[in-house]
Amino acid sequence: MHISVAYAHSDAQFWKKLDLPAGTTVREAIEQSGVLTKFPEINLAQQKVGIFGKVTPLDAALGEGDRVEIYRPITVDPRTVPRRSGANDDE
Repeated sequence: MHISVAYAHSDAQFWKKLDLPAGTTVREAIEQSGVLTKFPEINLAQQKVGIFGKVTPLDAALGEGDRVEIYRPITVDPRTVPRRSGANDDE
C-alpha cells in the first residue's frame, strides 16, 4: 500500500512516500519514514498526528493513499493574537 508521511518544521519540510504492507499503523509509518531521525524534537507522546487533516490515534491502521501528518505544537495562545481581517493591510 502506498502512503506518505509529512511534517512541516519552521525551517524545513519533510515528505516521504512509502510502500508498506496492509495493516501498517500510523506509528509504524512514522517510524519507518525516518522523520524521527531527521527531526529529533518530534515527541509522539505529546504531538498530535492525523490523516489528511483529521487527528488520528497512533494505533490507527492506514489505507491506500493516506497521508500521515505530524502536527507541531501550538506555541502562541490564539486568544492573544489579533485576528486578521483578510483585507489588504496596506490600504
